[in-house]
Amino acid sequence: MSLLTLAPDNVRNISYPTPNARQIRHNNETLPPHVIVLFGAAGDLAKRKLLPGLAYLDQSAFSPEIRVVATSLEDFRDEEFLQHAKAAIDEFGHRHPTDEQWANFAAKVHYVPQSAGPAALAAAVAAAEVELGSEARRLHYLSVPPKAAQAVISMLEDADLVKRSKVVMEKPFGTDLDSAVALNAFVHRTFKESQIFRIDHFLGKEAAQNILAFRFANGLFEPIWNRNFIDHIQIDIPEKLGLDKRANFYESTGAFKDMVVTHLFQVMAFVVMEPPTALEPRAISEEKDKVFRSMLPLNPDDVVRGQYQGYRDEPGVSAESETETFIALKVGIDNWRWAGVPIYLRTGKKMAEGQRIISVAFKEAPRTMFPAGAGVGSQGPNHLTFDLADDSKVSLSFYGKRPGPGMRLEKLSMQFSTEQSGAVADVLEAYERLFLDAMRGDHTLFTTAEGIEALWERSTPLLRDPPAVKMYPAGTWGPNAIHQLIAPNAWRLPFERMWRE
Repeated sequence: MSLLTLAPDNVRNISYPTPNARQIRHNNETLPPHVIVLFGAAGDLAKRKLLPGLAYLDQSAFSPEIRVVATSLEDFRDEEFLQHAKAAIDEFGHRHPTDEQWANFAAKVHYVPQSAGPAALAAAVAAAEVELGSEARRLHYLSVPPKAAQAVISMLEDADLVKRSKVVMEKPFGTDLDSAVALNAFVHRTFKESQIFRIDHFLGKEAAQNILAFRFANGLFEPIWNRNFIDHIQIDIPEKLGLDKRANFYESTGAFKDMVVTHLFQVMAFVVMEPPTALEPRAISEEKDKVFRSMLPLNPDDVVRGQYQGYRDEPGVSAESETETFIALKVGIDNWRWAGVPIYLRTGKKMAEGQRIISVAFKEAPRTMFPAGAGVGSQGPNHLTFDLADDSKVSLSFYGKRPGPGMRLEKLSMQFSTEQSGAVADVLEAYERLFLDAMRGDHTLFTTAEGIEALWERSTPLLRDPPAVKMYPAGTWGPNAIHQLIAPNAWRLPFERMWRE
């Protein structure tokens, strides 16, 4: 029986145990009120993620009292910005506020054009702090292009908004080792490392954090989480969308700098890190940084760069552009646990589907005891798969006997989803969770200066000598060379989705 024709009855759904009483985080932890200064408030990220996230966080039981001071290059008045924000929340928010909830949130938002200068920004923050009281803290969110980050840091210093504050910085953090070192040095002249939060929204997803729970809370998985039992690992983040009017940004960045360094490597660290001494930010960050230091330098021969057909016709893209819109690579970890286990990463634009999975392939069992044609191994090895989509699925595939005479084997699956959990109402979206963690001062899901510099250092061979881009048709899974990269194995997508469904 093929993977594509498995009966639905083979799927077993397992729900999380649900406590009798809903646990509310802020019942156990009181956070001081915060003024959130949102730079780039009229930008695409703010429209799609940040404004909807703040609106929901404000009405949730998790958030402290907040005020939002929004700023960007647009010369909005308060009313105009609120209209912009309401439209963004209605279009992109997963949860839509009631009229009363929207009115409550809107009363907490004030807009200051960036052209008004540091004094106007400082005055708006001071007014918000008067409303919140003397215990108020500041969270500066820099939703701006990398080249604008230094100007914003300087503006915060000129406005005297560094004290009692934290700063969240968006990807990419630098474009190579030299630029990352220089940017770290510049930011450290104003903010301490403990105040800096380099964001990766992939780690804010429930499924990404569930990796830590699966590994370290269960005696079932951690004893086999090593080179003796795991054959290879795939982290696969194809995107169906194209540039979405971001040609200027993408031309100077590409898929590797935009996605791999800032997202896929961070997720990889959760998958392969050693057990931390405690489930607390410093210990987890130390283990993630050890992973980055243990990475082998990226070999250009183990990389496939691609560009979708028609990319060079996009507005703002050079007709001779060599920017990759797709990348697949093989990564090695040079330590005792993972020596010899390849880790395959893939991401790209305008691919066949938008998916986000981590798939751990286990080594196959000896087959000699089963008769020829029994089917063992015919549908690939056992896989443990984490789906990083918002409904956060985890599935485990294995072989079992098909009912009937004779020894015929077929692939079975067990899976569960947070949608089946009674605590699903407590689940925060990635950016909502990261806003909250930054206000708490929790660096667990953020990248350190040492970690980001180590990643750029390991990436230097690829950046110096990138392989030529190979063209691929939009709506496919990338250039054909990806199959040679992963041979003798096969990419888990698209079969994983078909298998689970």
